Amino acid sequence: MSATPAFGDAGRETLREILDAHRGMEGALLPILHAVQAAFGHVPQDALPIIAQDLGISRAEAHGVMSFYHDFREHPAGRTVLKLCRAEACQSVGADALADHAKARLGIDWHETTGDGAVTLEPVFCLGLCACGPAAMVDGTLVGRADAAKLDRMLEGAR
Repeated sequence: MSATPAFGDAGRETLREILDAHRGMEGALLPILHAVQAAFGHVPQDALPIIAQDLGISRAEAHGVMSFYHDFREHPAGRTVLKLCRAEACQSVGADALADHAKARLGIDWHETTGDGAVTLEPVFCLGLCACGPAAMVDGTLVGRADAAKLDRMLEGAR
């Protein structure tokens, strides 16, 4: 494992600890990717070949799994991650207007982060709050019956 400017020695050491913790585990790729993202805020591209080699799989397989699951990020997210439900039940009760409000207020589109690194906006397809739509999630906390005013309050501390 050679150091790269984007990953560095500390990152390689953290990755090694994650790989060691999952050694011998059946189907370890997903748990490893989750642990890497928890440690770094994203899955650094420099980590994928190391993970693949450690697991004895191809780099393409590791990348394919990572890119298939929408929760994995290739780049760091903002300090706050706002996820808005895009499923039909939420759309029927105002999710589109809520999404438009969020995009306008933050000045970003889906999968983007504000220039100051404060907020990342992500679409999700069902948060399981269909009876309480439109639904949102802020840093892992579910919010039902979200509207523009509630969204503004949720984001006040983020900027």
